[in-house]
Amino acid sequence: MVAPDGRMCGRPIEPRAPLGLCREHLLEAHDWVTRDVGATDLLPSPCRACGSQVGVRYPSGWICAECEWRVGDVPDDELDRPRVEVVYYIRWRDQIKIGTSVNPRMRLATLPHDEVLAFERGGRALEQRRHAQFAAHRFAGTEWFAVHDALLDHVAELAAGVDDPWAEYERWVLRRIALRAG
Repeated sequence: MVAPDGRMCGRPIEPRAPLGLCREHLLEAHDWVTRDVGATDLLPSPCRACGSQVGVRYPSGWICAECEWRVGDVPDDELDRPRVEVVYYIRWRDQIKIGTSVNPRMRLATLPHDEVLAFERGGRALEQRRHAQFAAHRFAGTEWFAVHDALLDHVAELAAGVDDPWAEYERWVLRRIALRAG
């Protein structure tokens, strides 16, 4: 490698490097290229717009690799919140309700429940499929079901890897906002 002053670099070439450069010059070349094309890496914290954990780092800052929201920017609260239909699963005593809403906070505020178990993206059609799927355990004329293994397994599958169902719902809403803003 020829240094900027015209002298040859005396360092050993990095083994298995794609170019005949020393480690220092490989890193310098990497920094020079990523200045324009960025470097994909884990974000310092999940994207506030869509929840993705992967971003692209530029010298000027980070952007989300999924929705391209600039990390650090706060989603505009004045944007109309998009409709994100969900099927919700709540537990009250020894029963589980399967319902649907585009505004689960308001809906669940009106229902007795001990715990929000999970959310599933979808609307009435999905809710009706779930009601049919677990019909053998449904309390007649209601959307409430007796607790049973198949329903608990389904809820566990939905909740796998989700620490807080409300955070998951908010991620879906913010992702819809980010995609709409683009």
